Amino acid sequence: MAATEEEPEPLTEQLDVARGLENLPVSAWPPEAGPEPFQYTPDHVAGPGADIDPTQITFPGCICLKTPCLPGTCSCLRREKNYDDDLCLRDAGSEAKYAEPVFECNVLCRCSDRCRNRVVQRGLQFHLQVFKTDQKGWGLRTLDFIPKGRFVCEYAGEVLGFSEVQRRVQLQTIHDSNYIIAIREHVCNGQVMETFIDPTSIGNIGRFLNHSCEPNLLMIPVRIDSMVPKLALFAARDILPEEELSYDYSGRFLNLVDCEDKERLEDRKLRKPCYCGAKSCAAFLPYDSSLYCPLEKPDVSEEGSV
Repeated sequence: MAATEEEPEPLTEQLDVARGLENLPVSAWPPEAGPEPFQYTPDHVAGPGADIDPTQITFPGCICLKTPCLPGTCSCLRREKNYDDDLCLRDAGSEAKYAEPVFECNVLCRCSDRCRNRVVQRGLQFHLQVFKTDQKGWGLRTLDFIPKGRFVCEYAGEVLGFSEVQRRVQLQTIHDSNYIIAIREHVCNGQVMETFIDPTSIGNIGRFLNHSCEPNLLMIPVRIDSMVPKLALFAARDILPEEELSYDYSGRFLNLVDCEDKERLEDRKLRKPCYCGAKSCAAFLPYDSSLYCPLEKPDVSEEGSV
């Protein structure tokens, strides 16, 4: 007897941009047209010129075995707790002028995996989606409600030396997207620690985050096992489902503008238009002019080591 009912169409497997390497799958929209392929890594990897291997364990662990990790007794908490009881970053969105150092407990610590000083290392806790925007190419949005202060995702990629950063930047054209980020941390005696991350070819979903002059994410360097910081992005306010996620490319803490920022905003060389739509939009995307200086030490051996 001939079949009278139509056979159901086979279900198509939804694309996971993270390729199974995160706690949760990261979908793409529209599903039939995903972003250009790249090598996915949830963590930093050592690239050309990197002084430190980001996977090397360099920090000692705490000995908080029978007691919870608390300031004063835990060696990982030098000043105060990093997170509150809801795993939210303390003082996110406050009037502080700079980010306090954040050190999480690491693999050598004797505390349990449920320790409240283990947040960033737990990975994604919210469903995120890479989606096609109208004017900004691909972007990243949340499918869940994210409370203020909660960790959202990392900005991970190749850790580079300064000369390699300059070489890559100078190979770019005005039409190329620049994913390279420079993190400068002021430490004691006026010293500055620099970290350069490039997720262009090897990176995670953080590479899809667009800039906003009024962002809903705050980037904080968080150290766990290595001196190379994880560039952790936290919710600067409550974020609603289907809202696009964004951070300030200039690295301003809590969107505070200082004199140096104002000078950069007046320099329109190599600037690309900003489409964030914020009331305080500066009209152009920020850029780090120091990366466009002439190469300090040209090295022929590095020409092909990308």
